[in-house]
Formats: sequence, C-alpha cells, structure tokens
Amino acid sequence: MFRAQEAVAAAAAEAKRAIKRLSRPAGDFDASRYFRGEHNLGFHNAGTGRMRELARSIHAAHRDRWDVNDAIAFADALLADRFLETKSIGLEVLARYRKEFSRPLLARCKRWLANNHSANWATTNAMCGMIIGPLLVKHPALQSQMRGWSAHRNMWVRRASIVGLLAPMRHGWALREAGKVDARRLERYLRANVGRIPRTTFRYAIERFEPVKRGDLLAAGLS
Repeated sequence: MFRAQEAVAAAAAEAKRAIKRLSRPAGDFDASRYFRGEHNLGFHNAGTGRMRELARSIHAAHRDRWDVNDAIAFADALLADRFLETKSIGLEVLARYRKEFSRPLLARCKRWLANNHSANWATTNAMCGMIIGPLLVKHPALQSQMRGWSAHRNMWVRRASIVGLLAPMRHGWALREAGKVDARRLERYLRANVGRIPRTTFRYAIERFEPVKRGDLLAAGLS
C-alpha cells in the first residue's frame, strides 16, 4: 500500500515538473487576463492542447497499474497546487477513470471545492464537466445531495451545485431525478429549452409533476 502511495506521489511530482517544462512566457496567449480576481492563481500558459496531450501520456504510462483510487490520489496532489494547468492535469487524468467512479467521489469533490483547491471558474467548471457530471449520471441518487451544496458558505461549492447538474440534465431520467431536488429549477430549465429537448426526454422529465402542471408543460414542449 505504501509503495503504491509513493508511486502516485512520484507521478504527481513528475507531472508538476513536466508542466513546468511546457511553460511559456505570457505573450499573445496570457491566461491571467481571464482571471483578474484570483490573485493567488498561477499560470504556465502552456495551452489546453498540450495539457491534454500530457494527461493522455500520464494515463497511458500508469493505466495498467492504477485504479480510480490511485487517480483520485493523483488529482488530490495536483489540485492543491496553485497553478491552473497543474489542477487541470489532475482532473484530466481522473476523468479517464470515469467508468470506475463510485459514490464516495462526490464527497471528495466537495472537499476540494470547499478547501478552495478549485477556487476559480475554469477549474470548477472542469471538475463539474469531467468529474461531478459523469458521476451524477452514473449514480442518479447522488443528485439529491446537490440541494445542500446550493446553500454552502463556499461560493465554488454553490457554483458546482448548478454546473454539476448540466450533464445529468441532458438525460430524461436524470432530469426527472433532478426535479426531486428542485422542481422549480427543473420547470425553468424545461421552459427555457422548449424546442431543444427531444420529445421523449421531455416526457420523462415531467413525469413527477402534478397532472395540471404536467399538461401545461407537455403542451408547451410539444406544441
């Protein structure tokens, strides 16, 4: 066990060195211009494509030995770093283990957010899109926990309570489950996206509304 932990720690350290080697001076591309309020956030200005290529190579180097718990430990080490690209690599590698995502991962994501390891819009959105969203799709029962997140004192946890539900909302059954958490939010989403949501998805989404409301929404969605 300790040997495995040491191996993950070594991989995280090497990833940080690799990212630093890819860094370039701020010139035509200066990421900091999009993050005026986050004064402690660092930038290597390495670019998204190069970061994704590095994430692929890290995953390829370890996929025969790592499981999702190793990937979580790897992300844990990188998300604590102050550089945006380092955080991104942690999430990109973890996302490649999405088939193994289990329920306890949601609490880990909340801890990362609450501890300000994701205290910027880009990292929070990436965590929602690559980790939290797929996790909620795989384990719909977890969606009910997002209501509590919306009242959290940390603004990034609150942001994730909304952005994290975007992926599940693309699925009819997931929309229906999300309605258990916040029926008014679901109704607003359905009305705002009338014409863009497939009919079958729309029908699934409104199943738990009262008959009158369901009829009203059905008329709006299928008109």
